[in-house]
Amino acid sequence: MEQKKISWVTALIIGICIVLSFGALAFGLYHFRSDSGQAITATGSANVDFEADTIIWRGEFSARAYTSKEAYDSLKEDSSFVKQYLLDNGITEDEMVFNPVGIGRTYSDNYDVNGNYIGSSPDGYNLTQSFEVTSSDIDKVEKISRQISTLLDQGVELESYLPEYYYSKLDELKLDLIDKASKNAKERIDIIAKNTNTKLGKLKNSSLGVFQITAQNTGTSSYSYDGAFDSSSRNKTATITVHLEYGIK
Repeated sequence: MEQKKISWVTALIIGICIVLSFGALAFGLYHFRSDSGQAITATGSANVDFEADTIIWRGEFSARAYTSKEAYDSLKEDSSFVKQYLLDNGITEDEMVFNPVGIGRTYSDNYDVNGNYIGSSPDGYNLTQSFEVTSSDIDKVEKISRQISTLLDQGVELESYLPEYYYSKLDELKLDLIDKASKNAKERIDIIAKNTNTKLGKLKNSSLGVFQITAQNTGTSSYSYDGAFDSSSRNKTATITVHLEYGIK
């Protein structure tokens, strides 16, 4: 009789434990679904027009001759012409950089009496040197990059590349845009919550969209999935997006 009583008590305790376990599991699943399945999301954006404050202009000149020494002497003279041109137009020593000289052989094609190609043979050397001008005086550098006729008149075979435009305070600009885009996303979420009579919970997730820098009013720049970074235009537009997700109480 005593043994049956103990078995009955044991079974009762086990049953109660099972009921409590299922109850706790159901409670946890309910709150898990409530917390993870109900949310309000919105994407905010911000943009700003700005002007570059730094310009980089690059160029390259070359000289050809039968011997490497002759080519180098000619290139060295051209280099002095280019440097003097920059100095005469207000570019300082600190703003200009002349890169190491590149050297290469030149070849001429050979043909037999019947006009058939029979190979090529070296006929001289071609030396090149590039330079770079970096300045905050954009107007000055733009002007000298266009007016290179003086160098051409002196026989310098100069190839001038299009200037590139950059902004030295880009990090500050980006942080300001992130702040504005975040506020814009939160305002959208608040409007949705208000119109649906919903109480917002905690921030569940946030993500930053790509940072885009495009040219202003040119039609030459486009948005990119990986982010665009225009360097061809002096006047630019920076854009960024922020995605927020808030839980619902």
